[in-house]
Amino acid sequence: MTNRNRNSCIQPRGLALVAVLWLVVILIVIVTVAGRTVRLDSRVSLNAAEQVRAKWALRAGVEKAIAILKDDVTQSDTLSDTWTDPITGSTEDSGTELPGIQMDGCTAFVEIKDEAAKLNLNTATKAQLVELPGMTEEIAASILDWRDKDDDPGTGGGERGYYLNLDIGYQIRNGDFKTVRELLLVKGVTPEIFWGQQYERQAVLKRNAWLYPGNQKNERPAKEEENSRQGLFAYLTSYSYDRNQDAGGNDRININTADENRLTGGLSLTKSQAKWIVDNRKDNYKSIADLIDENSKKEPDKDQPDNPDQAQPLDLQTFADIADKITVADQETLPGLVNVNTASRAVLAALLEGDHTLADNIIQYRQSAAAGLSGIGELLKVKGLTVNTFKKIADQVTTRSSVFEVHTMVLSQRTRAIHQVDAIVDRGPSSAAILYWRQGEDH
Repeated sequence: MTNRNRNSCIQPRGLALVAVLWLVVILIVIVTVAGRTVRLDSRVSLNAAEQVRAKWALRAGVEKAIAILKDDVTQSDTLSDTWTDPITGSTEDSGTELPGIQMDGCTAFVEIKDEAAKLNLNTATKAQLVELPGMTEEIAASILDWRDKDDDPGTGGGERGYYLNLDIGYQIRNGDFKTVRELLLVKGVTPEIFWGQQYERQAVLKRNAWLYPGNQKNERPAKEEENSRQGLFAYLTSYSYDRNQDAGGNDRININTADENRLTGGLSLTKSQAKWIVDNRKDNYKSIADLIDENSKKEPDKDQPDNPDQAQPLDLQTFADIADKITVADQETLPGLVNVNTASRAVLAALLEGDHTLADNIIQYRQSAAAGLSGIGELLKVKGLTVNTFKKIADQVTTRSSVFEVHTMVLSQRTRAIHQVDAIVDRGPSSAAILYWRQGEDH
């Protein structure tokens, strides 16, 4: 066979081989793309399924918190109550140290915080606001401008004109704060000031070290480290209130309208004490603390007979005994009260307009009591707290809480994705209500 014939045979075979190789390459590309598409579709499907699973796991965590809050004894709320401990789901008898509530394909961690442990944006005074860590005179003035009804800016504050003239202008509220995150719209408030170096997200993740694979230490940072990271978010709320009821759930007696018989029968006062209350309410009492002053006796005079025709002022001990049972208003709820049993040192000091020593004394007293302060009248027993100081804060404090923040984190065991929700829960006298729900990364 000549070379020409031999070459003519090889050429078609070479072309066929090249064609086969190209076909193999094309098939490999098709298979690769199809495989990637299938894997992507599978991943998307898995993520969608896990999103649904996480959604209901988050809701389950919140409902678990509500059940604990509803089961709590509400005569007084203190830091020794069961709801103050993170809900980890693990017990000493379970034989496991893995924290978190184990669900189908998810692990949930729930933490409850008392909203009454904070100052309320809608009721706090400027003198109180400026004492909070991270607060400035400008921000405090701007908070008051944001919530008041007029357009007259305070010193350093801002009203409608300031906000409308921003690069992206918006309207000022000129009314009560609806959520605490609304503070991010207020003049002078930055995310760093509000979150405190993103404390609420980063520190919670650090506390819940179990979320990271291979790390089961579940260590909490030192208290000093926690506090150093806290921003205004940790000290302020817009949800807190207290019911106008006593520890037994009974409506309080209005000392501005009750007659002498109601005062003696409902409060176990003597007739002379009831007469004194009625005789001295000509212009109506503005506060229950108007029943006492710095000249009030510490204890009742046991030797003095009860003369219904002779008015006798209340002593401090008698006032403390009835303080939780009386009111000067008929409204069902009292907004913005701070729970002195759960408030932090920083919040108590701000409430007292910068008196850190007295804040420490309140904390020391409540720690010495088995169940904390049973009523606000017990504050009169705190070292260094004078009658005049009590009169200034009497209408701003309580010993019970109604509204709580429930922070829930869920770890998907298949995707290792972290899902979070912040819910504000009003546990209510009968059924609980969710006042606010925020799901996502911004916590």
